[in-house]
Amino acid sequence: MKRERLRKFKQFFTARRTGPKYLILIPIIIFIALNICTSMAVRSSLVINIAGNDLPVSSLAGVLTSIGNICLVLMVLFYKKLGFIIATLLQLLQLPIHISVVIKSHSLSSIPGFFSTIFTVIMIIIIYLYNSKVEREQKRMHNLFRQTATAMVNAIDAKDPYTHGHSSRVAEYSKKLAEMNHKSPEECEEIYYTALLHDVGKIGIPSSIINKPDKLTKEEYEIVKQHPATGAQILENISEYPFLSIGAHYHHERYDGKGYPAGLKGNDIPELARIISVADAYDAMTSIRSYRDPIPQDKVREEIVKGTGTQFDPEYARLMLHLIDIDTEYEMKERAEMRKSAANSDLSVGEYRSAASAGILIRQHLTTIRFTVTSDGEGGEPDPSLILFDSLDGVFHSDEKHIKEMLCFEYGEIKFDGETRTSGARKMETKLINKGSGDRGEYKLEAVRIKDHALIRIIGEDKTAEVIIALPDSTRFMYICLTGEHCRFSGIGSVKSEKECPEDYIPRIAEPVSFIKDAPTGDLPNLQIDGYRSAHTKGIPIRDGLKLSFHAQSLPTARLVWHCPFIDIFYSDDGKVYSENYRDIAFTRFDGEFWECDPNCEAKLNVTKTEDFLGWDAWMEHSRKGYDATVTFKVENNNITITTENAGILINNTAEIRGRNEVIYAALTGDEVAITNIRIG
Repeated sequence: MKRERLRKFKQFFTARRTGPKYLILIPIIIFIALNICTSMAVRSSLVINIAGNDLPVSSLAGVLTSIGNICLVLMVLFYKKLGFIIATLLQLLQLPIHISVVIKSHSLSSIPGFFSTIFTVIMIIIIYLYNSKVEREQKRMHNLFRQTATAMVNAIDAKDPYTHGHSSRVAEYSKKLAEMNHKSPEECEEIYYTALLHDVGKIGIPSSIINKPDKLTKEEYEIVKQHPATGAQILENISEYPFLSIGAHYHHERYDGKGYPAGLKGNDIPELARIISVADAYDAMTSIRSYRDPIPQDKVREEIVKGTGTQFDPEYARLMLHLIDIDTEYEMKERAEMRKSAANSDLSVGEYRSAASAGILIRQHLTTIRFTVTSDGEGGEPDPSLILFDSLDGVFHSDEKHIKEMLCFEYGEIKFDGETRTSGARKMETKLINKGSGDRGEYKLEAVRIKDHALIRIIGEDKTAEVIIALPDSTRFMYICLTGEHCRFSGIGSVKSEKECPEDYIPRIAEPVSFIKDAPTGDLPNLQIDGYRSAHTKGIPIRDGLKLSFHAQSLPTARLVWHCPFIDIFYSDDGKVYSENYRDIAFTRFDGEFWECDPNCEAKLNVTKTEDFLGWDAWMEHSRKGYDATVTFKVENNNITITTENAGILINNTAEIRGRNEVIYAALTGDEVAITNIRIG
């Protein structure tokens, strides 16, 4: 403990710190004011009485001068070169004053002040030079530490090519989580290097175990579980940075106390380790392993939701979910690399559907794809086609294992001559037009999807095939990929229009898919929410004691825990979502997630699992069958508390809205869920 206090004390005087440049005016003004006061004190004949003793005001001149010099020293420490220059100039400007006093008064009374100024300038120069030397040395030591840490991480990565870059990514994620939780820059840097070295103990694990493609035996797993203790032993000898061993030792602890090596629980687990735990799990799931491909982002997010409060600290799990939702730079790195390589501009297909391009997501923006088709040179005329599908990773899968894991669903296939094969789509209609591009082997595809209908135009050399597809729902994504038989695709490139196509762009060939048509209606119209917050009720003014009751049922396509109802808290001029001056404040999901969307709102999460909670699979089955729900609102000063319970998830979340002086509204929304029979009480 004493060593840690000494380290922080030393760090205060040697840290590379700086302040906002405009704040340098404060010590400058104080210094000038003190100098004026010193001049007045020297010439003053006043005497003040302190505790019965007379004290000449002139005797305070030295005290004021010393305080002024302290201001100069602080300028040098906190503002580096700028502070040094200004402090030196302020002192040197006093020399002409001392010299003029000596000349005018024909007295040597100002000589002490003259030499005091010279000595102060020398002191400032010495402090600046020493501080610069310390900073250079500190920077050199920091670079040495960084290089040593990187070398250790590279040694770990070299043992397992599948985890290359894992430690660096975990460090970046951990630092980002710390920043989101308002940690200081120094704390964020500590967390970064702690996370960077969290797996250093794996140096002691045999490569045969680390690189084993099959499931580990019980004995092998016990060896792997030793790496936190091994890492702590390696790092605890770095006495200057004691926090390093903490992250290595405890990053496999679980919030519910079921982790290892110490079985710590809740806040007994050091905060450093709680941060690294969720960052480590995220990267492990989104990285390629010797025994599996990266797990899709949606499934990773779901696993973090399920692990909140059990495996992970609820606060840092919530921040990681937020990071996944809003920060595109933190999408799965290795998935992006895999998709990039899969989206090569050339593709060769031999036997029928033996290969396929990466999926291209089709939405309401018109997507145009251009390419050239030639024979693969293996015999037979080229017979290109398109597969329409959905999957978690945006890649078409034909083997049963990946179809199940990635929830791959095929809508149908379209050959370039207009022939179609319907699989999961409700209906497909083709219209052939005797007009093409006139370029042999050159093709242009135009594709758009609006709700439960899609339109694809295949423009070839002498004709165009226009296909309208009635999809089974409006919820799943639709990708298209190129495939066929005995064909080579080259120069594949795609662009999307900036504007969305109008709602009536695609002629309907089937009735809209509705899951609420025959359901009873309450005080508000029923809602079918096909995608994330794609539909809302009107706003309901929030008052103390407000109750909303309704029937909720996840749609047949719902496959993730957050496919459930949401409660949106917002403000707008007319109480409608997305209308004039709309401002999202916070929203609660029935899976327990709670987000603040406004800087003046602080979300206080309070979610517990009661004895009625039988696991997430049972909870999702409960949602698929449908249930009646009640949401109550309690308003106290600036706090709005939302309470509801469903299948053992008890939510009692509070939104503290600072400076609330306007009507706040609530609206029902959600993701892949039907909400019916809505009653306001």
